[in-house]
Amino acid sequence: MKLDEMIRKKVNCWEVMKCGRGPGDNSPDKMGICPAAKEKRLGDIHGGNHSGRACWVVAGTFCGGKVQGTFAKKYAACKSCVFFKRVLEEEGSGFQNTITLLKLLRKPARIVDITTKTFGVLIGGSGLIGGALMHYFKTETRNEVEVIAPNSKRLSLRDPEDIRMYFQKYKPDFIINSAVAAIDGDAQLAYEINYLGSINLAKVALALKIPYIYFSSAATLPMGENLTEKDHQPLTASLPFYPRSKLMAEMTLNHLQETKGLDCTIIRLGVVYGKHDHKIQGFHRLLFSVVDQAMPFMMTKKGVMHSYSNTKKIPPFVHYILEHRDEFSGQTYNFVDRNPVELSQIILAIKSYLELSFPKEIYVPYPMVNFGMSCLNFLMRRLSRIGLIARMPAELMFLEYFFKTQVLSSKKLQKSSYGDPNAELTIYTELPDIIRYYCTRWKNLNLVSPKKGEVVYSSDGVLDFLNSPQDHVDAFHRGKKDYFSDYNALGE
Repeated sequence: MKLDEMIRKKVNCWEVMKCGRGPGDNSPDKMGICPAAKEKRLGDIHGGNHSGRACWVVAGTFCGGKVQGTFAKKYAACKSCVFFKRVLEEEGSGFQNTITLLKLLRKPARIVDITTKTFGVLIGGSGLIGGALMHYFKTETRNEVEVIAPNSKRLSLRDPEDIRMYFQKYKPDFIINSAVAAIDGDAQLAYEINYLGSINLAKVALALKIPYIYFSSAATLPMGENLTEKDHQPLTASLPFYPRSKLMAEMTLNHLQETKGLDCTIIRLGVVYGKHDHKIQGFHRLLFSVVDQAMPFMMTKKGVMHSYSNTKKIPPFVHYILEHRDEFSGQTYNFVDRNPVELSQIILAIKSYLELSFPKEIYVPYPMVNFGMSCLNFLMRRLSRIGLIARMPAELMFLEYFFKTQVLSSKKLQKSSYGDPNAELTIYTELPDIIRYYCTRWKNLNLVSPKKGEVVYSSDGVLDFLNSPQDHVDAFHRGKKDYFSDYNALGE
């Protein structure tokens, strides 16, 4: 091809430089395809293919027959390159500023290759359920599914314009919503996040014609046994804000499925348990109360049963239902372990495992516990007048649940084509690992006091930090000890 023809055609760098490392080239040496030929974040820049007309900002290119380094190290040489000058001349006023190109390369969400992967948006990725989902998609499906989880600063469910702008930029293949307002949040938070935000996401899914996975809660259900997906509490103004908003979301999602054809699956969870919850809430609040010896007596009665949901089991199910929309679209599932668990037995199992003295196996009746809570609330309101602020745990709004059975039926899920790969896992099989994880975490954060001689530190560095910090610093400064990792290879 003649030089003037190449200029008119807007060729890519590998076509001009004849390096043999463009897309699809089979280089005889070991250097492989050039990063500029693989980097897709600049694919629409200067009319090039991938980053073929913006190669000077891509680290690790093969110009001159050898690997070039970072942008800072290579840019001076690139400015004298014949191809760089050619693109500059061809584009004229349309030549993209280098700072702009570097900003595009720093946006990780633009790395998503929607031509080869399924691309999803997860709302609530920092929570217990969302965190489990992110970990699963990052480690188990990295070659098939790419998921991004915007935080509330990038995408607020309370702001419809935020939602509109975000999904104008990112067009996913599915949306998962595991976000919730705090269970003790006020009416506005519950309404705007749990209801309006959830339904606005559903309307996005409708507009984009994509699946929407919504996580709901057993809080929408009454007390009782063998509760099915069709059961729910009456929707009244006496219902607390959290279950009220979640129930309203369930109802409207079902309405949109029936009237608009929304492709939605509602997953209703029981008492959620698992590791890596950075907040003390739900089941972990119960665990904390026992570990911290804040429960002197049994705040339940014998025979009270509840359904539990394991965070390890949730991600494989979500992945499966995304791949089998014909069966799971328009459906609600109670996603809980097959067998319910007696609350008093869980409390006693924790106590036994940790060899604690409390709680004593004395069962306090609900009216007495409720009266005690009322007295504490009254006392804390009085203390607040003199500047002492304290709060009761939010979970105590569900105190009645501690004294009444609530068992969700999982028969519908068992009859589906989904085969639970972790069916053998229960709260009892996971309890020792959960206790060890949270006790270690809470001790490290000084939330609970370790027993004497119980703390074992993992390295000499920690012991030095604890006992002789000046010696620790001096040892490194004098070259006697190096406590740090080696990152020299990053600059090569």
